[in-house]
Amino acid sequence: MPTGSQKRTQAERSEATRAALLKVARRLFAERGYAGVGTEEIVREAGVTRGALYHHFDGKRDLLRAVYEQLESEIAEDLAERAVPGASVLETLRSGADRFLEHCLEPEVQRIALLDAPAVLGWEQWRAIGARYGLGLIAGLLTAGIEAGEIRRQPVDPLAHALLGALDEVAMLVARAEHPRAARAEAGETLALLVEALRA
Repeated sequence: MPTGSQKRTQAERSEATRAALLKVARRLFAERGYAGVGTEEIVREAGVTRGALYHHFDGKRDLLRAVYEQLESEIAEDLAERAVPGASVLETLRSGADRFLEHCLEPEVQRIALLDAPAVLGWEQWRAIGARYGLGLIAGLLTAGIEAGEIRRQPVDPLAHALLGALDEVAMLVARAEHPRAARAEAGETLALLVEALRA
């Protein structure tokens, strides 16, 4: 029977295998897109067996889902960490939207989160994962803004969904634009106006 230390070692090995698969898949998906990468290449570069892939993931699609979720989690964490203590809620919303648009210029975010994930996972699953990380941040800020008198009193839930939808749409616009940086600048101006319109 395995001892506690042996169990920990097994768990650590299992986590290391999963992390290796995610790291390799993320790099390859970003470089060549989901359709251009095979599972054989992923397991070979990760230095694991095909069985290990299917132990952790249901297949390539599930691996993309996990990579996309990892990206969304990192973006949400970055936005939360960059919030300036003492800044107004509207300023935090403005700067957060601006930072989010900067992420949309990153090749791996464009390819994985904004092009492949919605196409491969389907709109509903793509949206549900994005909402899991972004909706709570937005709703929390809106609630704080209303309580502080910065934002006009109104139902938070539909407003949070409307803002998240706007962010998703401009993100797609930037990712598919012929000139992404110019599109990002225009989108930033539009989002700043949307945020300003919330002012009490």
